Amino acid sequence: MRAAGVRVFIVGIALAINLGARPLAADAVPDVVVQGADGTPVRLSDYKGKVLLVDFWASWCVPCKTSFPALDALYREYQPKGLEVLAINLDEQRRSADAFLAARPHRMPVLFDPKGLAPVAFGVKGMPTSYLIDRSGTIRFTHMGYSGNVDVAYRKEIARLLAEP
Repeated sequence: MRAAGVRVFIVGIALAINLGARPLAADAVPDVVVQGADGTPVRLSDYKGKVLLVDFWASWCVPCKTSFPALDALYREYQPKGLEVLAINLDEQRRSADAFLAARPHRMPVLFDPKGLAPVAFGVKGMPTSYLIDRSGTIRFTHMGYSGNVDVAYRKEIARLLAEP
């Protein structure tokens, strides 16, 4: 009987972790729609077939001030090799995002979700949070927060995903 109790306990812990957690590696990308700078709808599922980095950020997020230019540098380096980066802003007021962007020249596409529906679908728990997604549309790596060390992890993960068919 004791072994059965242990199995139930372990399954219960696994369920508890998965019920409230952000999408985990091997989860499909939620099919959400955000807005381009001109208000055009952009559906994340349209990026299936590409290696994709989705980053959630906001102007009030202190680590985003460092992560945003770092992710743009990754985009500039890896976009010619096939990486797409979508920086999804979550500011309720567009002028806050625009002021942030004016101070940080960038090439990566910036999208907007002022209602905050995409981070709910992804289960974002902190800012910034980014997801590396493979060509099949599966989340393979998740990063919450930002530190200088994470660039090494991003590079390894991006190279791995780009090398896959």
